[in-house]
Amino acid sequence: MKTFFGGVFIKKESLVEAQIYHPIKLEYYKRINEDEIIGNKNAKYGISIVKTEYIQNTTKTESKELKYLSNDENKIEKLLNILKENEVTPIGVEDVISDLKSLFF
Repeated sequence: MKTFFGGVFIKKESLVEAQIYHPIKLEYYKRINEDEIIGNKNAKYGISIVKTEYIQNTTKTESKELKYLSNDENKIEKLLNILKENEVTPIGVEDVISDLKSLFF
């Protein structure tokens, strides 16, 4: 099961700098791995990021899901906050988490 954590549109300045001229929305989700829940004490948490590009009359969607990151829900929420504040996309999330590993895991 996943619950919506937050969403952002990538800043226009960042898009123009990358020569992208259409809006891009990022959505961040906290994932609770139901197959691991036993009385909610053994819940394992993960994250999911969805990127949606609004190109003229169509949309292009890309997503990345990382299922088993931590047993600590607070750590996952702090991680999601960092990802959201820094507009991390699905393609870059694994590298960012690898860099932050010592802080969270």
